[in-house]
Amino acid sequence: MRIKILVVEDERSISGFIKTVLTANGYDVVLAHTGAEAGAMAKSHCPMLVILDLGLPDMDGTELIRSIREWSRMPIIVVSARMHERDKVEALDLGADDFITKPFGTDELLARIRTALRHMHVPNEAAANDGVFRSGELMVDFEKHRIQIGGTDVHLTQNEFRIVALLAQNAGKVMTYDCILRELWGPYAKSDNQILRVNMANIRRKLEKNPAEPKYIFTEVGVGYRMIDNGT
Repeated sequence: MRIKILVVEDERSISGFIKTVLTANGYDVVLAHTGAEAGAMAKSHCPMLVILDLGLPDMDGTELIRSIREWSRMPIIVVSARMHERDKVEALDLGADDFITKPFGTDELLARIRTALRHMHVPNEAAANDGVFRSGELMVDFEKHRIQIGGTDVHLTQNEFRIVALLAQNAGKVMTYDCILRELWGPYAKSDNQILRVNMANIRRKLEKNPAEPKYIFTEVGVGYRMIDNGT
């Protein structure tokens, strides 16, 4: 599964360069050149990470950070020519995960992306040491975005993986339908559980030996879904 990254940069030569580097390293990339465009694309494309320049033509990038943080925890890496400490502090306080000063090296950018993706999930205590959730034959590797059953890779779509990862992060707890919809599709996601039911049917078909009698993900009727807590 290729990880989708939203690059928000008004200088097209820079955004094109970043896209070339990221694509060559196995990422899917979508580009936005204004804050308004970026806000819409963050909700419609559901990227796993945002690379953000603060100097946008229609708004300050800090406004976009504030807006995204109202509905999502997706990692935000600021890439900016601003060098004052106050600019970095403000961006980080508003919810940015990292701040890189231009000019930057491609190796540094890629390393910062890997680190942000590792920290994207806050797995339960049992997975905290190695970033991997295990329950019976199920293994969820948050960093590598990989899922296995009995040592065999399970191929999920990006949204299917995000649902499983969200449930694994909160294993043993009931995640409401609205919470899952908001996390995946943003604050204006319709409270229509049908899209979740379709995704969950596909997930269970791929994870469960008998989808009608699930071992890993349970439905709490009328409320949401719950991941088994480490095999208990």
